[in-house]
Amino acid sequence: MDFTKRLPGSWATALESVFDRVEIKSLQSKLALDYAEKNIFPPQDKIFQAFHLTPLAEVKVVILGQDPYFHPGQAEGLAFSVPQGEKIPSSLKNIHLALSEDLGLTPPTHGSLRAWAKQGVLLLNTALTVQTVVKKVKNKEKYEAQAHQTLNWQIFTDFVIETVSQDKKPKVFLLWGKQAQKKRGLVDEKRHLVLETVHPSGLSAWRGFKECGHFSKANEFLLAQGREPVEWKLE
Repeated sequence: MDFTKRLPGSWATALESVFDRVEIKSLQSKLALDYAEKNIFPPQDKIFQAFHLTPLAEVKVVILGQDPYFHPGQAEGLAFSVPQGEKIPSSLKNIHLALSEDLGLTPPTHGSLRAWAKQGVLLLNTALTVQTVVKKVKNKEKYEAQAHQTLNWQIFTDFVIETVSQDKKPKVFLLWGKQAQKKRGLVDEKRHLVLETVHPSGLSAWRGFKECGHFSKANEFLLAQGREPVEWKLE
């Protein structure tokens, strides 16, 4: 699997120096084998969806997730987003509730965040693929995730975060949960705004996520820096 052929040109050029690293070459080889033999999500043509929808020069906000969804049909290469028509995961429901709390927006009936990505919101997971294992439990199929965090994805996505941070245009980094917050040191806070809160999952969202106000705070910063705000409303 050749990342340079799957990434859009502007991103491939900006990330060029990371592709020569042994760890990334190993990652590409391992993924090629895994996709041939195992249940891996998202589909290969969606791994870099976030980069195709959000060019580097247009990034305004980075929302950092952890792993893609592991149920069939959900992962589409955009952190927290699922295609229209798919069941909305609990984390995404809590994001919708936070939008309502912050901006008074009515929660949408779908889980697609593509509209954000097209406005410059980079929906980035720290690992861009996940393996799904299907087990039989009482004659029913049960899906379990085997994270790809150990496949050197972190080296690639850390480099992406650093590259975005080095770009001169002021941006907002939304770090939701402990895993995302570990990346704070990769961001130049003299230039960009970093906002932290708990992860939107059902296990932790009750500890302040719904009241975080990150969406309005992000737009306030962007406006103050002379950049267009994000239209967070999802039709």
